[in-house]
Amino acid sequence: MPCRAVTSRLRALKPYLSSSTSTRSTVTSSTLITTSESLETVTAMKTLEESDVGIFCYISNLPGFRGVLKQRYSDFIVKEVDREGNVVHLSSLEAPSETVEENEIKASDATNISYSSQIESFKSLAGDSDAQLLEEFINQINSAGQDTVSPIVLSPDSDKSHRTAMHNFFKENFKFLVTDTVDGPDTSSKCIRVRLNSSGPHNKGKNSRKRKERSEKPFDSRGSESWPEHVGKFLRFHLYKENKDTQEALGVVAKMLGIQPKSFGFAGTKDKRAVSTQRVSVYKQRASRVASLNERLIGIKVGDFCYVKEGLLLGQLLGNRFTITLRGIVADSEDNIRAAADALGRHGFINYFGLQRFGSGSVPTHLIGGALLRGEWKLAVDMILNPREGERSAITQAREYYKSSNDIEGTLKQFPRHLVAERAALQSLKKSPGNYLQALKAIPRTLRMMYVHSYQSYLWNHAASTRVQKYGTKQVVLGDLVYCKENSIGKGTGLTGFECEDGSDDRYDSHNEDEISGGDVLEERTIHVKAVTAEDLNSGYYTIEDIILPMPGSRVIYPTNDVAEVYHDLAKKDTICLTESVHNVKEFSITSMTGSYRRVFQKPMKFEWELLHYTDSSKSLAETDLDRIAKSLPTKNVKSVDTADKKEEILYFMKQSESVDDDVKLETINNETAGEEVGSPQDEPVCGSIPQDSHIALKLSFTLPSSCYATMAIRELLKTSTSVAYHKTLNE
Repeated sequence: MPCRAVTSRLRALKPYLSSSTSTRSTVTSSTLITTSESLETVTAMKTLEESDVGIFCYISNLPGFRGVLKQRYSDFIVKEVDREGNVVHLSSLEAPSETVEENEIKASDATNISYSSQIESFKSLAGDSDAQLLEEFINQINSAGQDTVSPIVLSPDSDKSHRTAMHNFFKENFKFLVTDTVDGPDTSSKCIRVRLNSSGPHNKGKNSRKRKERSEKPFDSRGSESWPEHVGKFLRFHLYKENKDTQEALGVVAKMLGIQPKSFGFAGTKDKRAVSTQRVSVYKQRASRVASLNERLIGIKVGDFCYVKEGLLLGQLLGNRFTITLRGIVADSEDNIRAAADALGRHGFINYFGLQRFGSGSVPTHLIGGALLRGEWKLAVDMILNPREGERSAITQAREYYKSSNDIEGTLKQFPRHLVAERAALQSLKKSPGNYLQALKAIPRTLRMMYVHSYQSYLWNHAASTRVQKYGTKQVVLGDLVYCKENSIGKGTGLTGFECEDGSDDRYDSHNEDEISGGDVLEERTIHVKAVTAEDLNSGYYTIEDIILPMPGSRVIYPTNDVAEVYHDLAKKDTICLTESVHNVKEFSITSMTGSYRRVFQKPMKFEWELLHYTDSSKSLAETDLDRIAKSLPTKNVKSVDTADKKEEILYFMKQSESVDDDVKLETINNETAGEEVGSPQDEPVCGSIPQDSHIALKLSFTLPSSCYATMAIRELLKTSTSVAYHKTLNE
């Protein structure tokens, strides 16, 4: 039976089964609470288990084994795969040589150009004293150097139209200078301040563009005012980071550049507890300026710069390339490990939404999503704000304080800024006490929609488990849903509207993003879905890999077999109707969502694996991009970006010709496929002579499409829980 539990306790728990079967689901531990139940029930819940969200089955019946995930950051390496199928690497930290258009005038050009005619024209506009002051200012730039020149302030001017003319004159005639308006000696006057252009290569200040003006633009325009026409206006670079999520890393870079974090574009968020490389774009920033940050960045590096015409948008990727090292392997035999790795490459895994989709706290996001779908606004806000297990004591104390005192102002002072949803809701309640719907809408849209999408995922997981348990993993059955193929029989049956394949949108979960292949925007396109007929079965045109299941919405169709009942019966038990809405708030109504489809089975692409034996648990077993760069750099240029031992690790890589430590005794069993097959393991033992204190590690490399969870692939391999708590226990 392909559906097997992890422990004897879980064997008694089965996913939801339709009422037509003899066995009904007993797994309802994550069933949503209603207004008649106490919220204390939710806050008292233990850490989320896989069974709570419908994750039960496996494809293979092979025995699992124990392995530790993410003992080190470098045990989980993630590299973005762009739309052309290229894996993103950090290969250079240097900025390319930059060409400047001839008519672009930089601050340094002032030393070679005479501005006598412009100053003479300025004299007629501003007067002799200001013209003389400006001339001295330019001479000072020529003689004293740019870094030591202080701004000048021109004579008071109460005429706004005249000040506007002055500003325009500088823009047209002195491109290496910028102007802004400051207060004059009295309340009725203003003065124009003149300084070097902050976008110049030797200046680090910010220009004076008003925040109000900046917020009206889709991209932050505080880059260079003068930009060569032949150069793309977006700088694209590769971001390498360790133990930082994407938003955190870009926040650090933005602060150093003096720009807003929203200035950056990226295709998807990447794991925090990992080493990851991805593409990032930013508007009108010089590569040399961004590259100069590498000397100060810790845990972050930027490189591989180029200028492009368009910035990156969420979803502009094919997926991610993972290199995952499982340490401390304990198995009955190495043959079991080989067989399990071989099976994963050949058959893949069930494409569940992983635990991180539902949050890491004791209040899963799908519970909040259910409250939103029912229109229970206060309950949803309470679940977002109330105490939960697994958080730092300071945050727990802040939540407890709010629950007991209802002191919004005092709680806001205690909540850290990364609690975006909580702070947004409280800020709204501070302005409009008791308006819980408005408080929910104050949460950033991408974050608040995460809750509803989590409930869709909860239903999908249960449906996938039921499909596997009832019909197995070997063949297509009558009523299964598939994407229509060009030459399929009955093409056009079940025509849907605008839909998106694999409609997971995990960019929402800023606190729990982890191990997903991409943070994808749902790209709408017209697709055709059909239920498999008897004629299709006879033709053999569809295989197990073609089976899909819907994410509930108004424009999806459901399987025409027993699996369809799972969606409606589970939702009904949670007092939710998938065809009608009990309120008129569209964004929290499942009938206002189009829905989407997701493949039930997924094979890892370009799958490789190798068994390693190691003796030193503190050494990396996989080479990162920075390690490769370090090999070619002088020792003095290498700067640590990880924990204290990272520098030793980098220096080691520079001294050795191998990519792993000398005391990592290994014989590689390399098995590579293009997502189809894994070569047969070698017959001889992995290592001829294994030291007594040697440990076994399994290193896997594979590519997954956007929205797939690498942890679900690891789960198929180990046949153990993927929860953070479980692997934390193994680490300890």
